[in-house]
Amino acid sequence: MKLKLAIVYGILIWFLTYVLSEIFNPIFTDNLPNVNIVVPIIIIVVTGFFGILYIRNIDKNEVVEGFLGGAVFIIMDVICDYLFLILPQHNALIMEDYPLHLFSMIILTLLITTFLGYLAQMKIDLK
Repeated sequence: MKLKLAIVYGILIWFLTYVLSEIFNPIFTDNLPNVNIVVPIIIIVVTGFFGILYIRNIDKNEVVEGFLGGAVFIIMDVICDYLFLILPQHNALIMEDYPLHLFSMIILTLLITTFLGYLAQMKIDLK
């Protein structure tokens, strides 16, 4: 497992999720006031991108590496949430319903990274 790379990607995932949710939230809440789909969509896109970057250099046990990488991403997300949002009591979009954010982030991240690991182990011949 490339722990340093997973930690860096986990921090980048958290940072980009926070910044993009702060940018795009006003657009969606003005047009769709009762729909809070911004953060899950951003988590899917950003985690998918960095999950691909992490998995593409793994040559064996891609499914296990995908799951472990996703676990590190989750741990880094929780640590960054605690350090930058919970301790300073910053009122961010992510913090509105934190248990829902945490649960959905865990499910989405583990599914995405494990599935990327599964896809990475497949031999596909497109002819």
